[in-house]
Amino acid sequence: MKIKHVLETHRNEDYVIGSLEISNLTGAKIHHGPGLTFEYGETIQDGNSLFFGKMKLTALHTPGHTDESMSYALADEASDKDAKMVFAGDALFSGDVGRTDLFGPREAPRLAKNLFDSIFQKILPLGDAVTLCPAHGAGSICGGAISDREWSTLGYERLHNPALQKTLEEFVKFKTSEQLEHPPYFKKMEQYNLKGPPLLRSLPDPPMLTPNEFQKRIQQGALTLDTRTPSAFGGSHIEDSYSILLEILPAFAGWILPYEKPLLLVLENKKHLKTAVTYLIRLGYDQIDGYLLSGAKTCSLESSCANELQTEHISLINVQELKEKIDCEDKLTVLDVRTDKEWEKGHIENALHIYVGHLKERLNEIPKHQPIAVICSVGNRSSIGASILKQTHQQEIYNVLGGMSAWQKVNYPVT
Repeated sequence: MKIKHVLETHRNEDYVIGSLEISNLTGAKIHHGPGLTFEYGETIQDGNSLFFGKMKLTALHTPGHTDESMSYALADEASDKDAKMVFAGDALFSGDVGRTDLFGPREAPRLAKNLFDSIFQKILPLGDAVTLCPAHGAGSICGGAISDREWSTLGYERLHNPALQKTLEEFVKFKTSEQLEHPPYFKKMEQYNLKGPPLLRSLPDPPMLTPNEFQKRIQQGALTLDTRTPSAFGGSHIEDSYSILLEILPAFAGWILPYEKPLLLVLENKKHLKTAVTYLIRLGYDQIDGYLLSGAKTCSLESSCANELQTEHISLINVQELKEKIDCEDKLTVLDVRTDKEWEKGHIENALHIYVGHLKERLNEIPKHQPIAVICSVGNRSSIGASILKQTHQQEIYNVLGGMSAWQKVNYPVT
């Protein structure tokens, strides 16, 4: 198989596009939709078609999520020539539609109307039996309520997608009233994906460092990212580390980590290295200077490494211990770092609510010189929050393992 074309659905804002890497390896042409002045690739127009074998791919200009957004309909010229599948980018998802707020509140109504027209005039008319292949699944920040179905059909979405049951006026009102997070790293991704990211040609292969080498890199200005479990991080970690569990690294690294400083990794297992590097590279973090293993068979931070590295810990408590502290300690602050939607569904009375992605910019709202118990749904995001607070040298920090899921499971009160 020879790769001849790379078809972009839009300038993505949540990860670095890999088109230039593919083009560099294969000589493939890169195609973008009209409406933005990309500094690489070429524009493909609405209605243009590409053929491979007996398959036909037709470009559909479907603005709304962004002005240059494209969808691509796939047909089999050997059969009835009708579309069989559509790659809809961020226009239409399983159970949701794309966000329309990326250009700011003044442009949101125009984009919402364009998205409505694109869906009802370009995508749905392809036919109910057409398979929908969206760009994102559940949990993506590019939608508000994307279903966990990885694909769907246009007929199913037409009948069951809540956003598609609305009139144009209702749709525009719905989209302009959405309150979705806009992570700071979006700006970096938009810059890279408009101008073209630097070519890497291969994934970086950071060296394994000795504890002494690791500490020297820290003294030279590198930041430490610890991808171990919250319990391992809480037990012992390198001073001023950021705790982001490997599995949630793609969702939270861009909120927390600056781009201008080199990164050092603390990993639980050597097998985690490629995964961590891949996640970081896709978010534009190219300066990964080395790593340290902290598994039982390598350098345990609780043992020999502690002599060469400056380490600290964060106290871990369960919800029963938290309840006891709330009942007995007047000065304890419960800091809830979940999303607004999670908070509204139920929270601990008198808790302080700051989403973990905004915590660094709102540290002035955290009470000084008193205990802080950080809570999320299960303990992963609260570990991020606790690591940020620990860097302010506030000593009495607790991470609540089990989080609000455990709190509600034992029927403790919520408001």
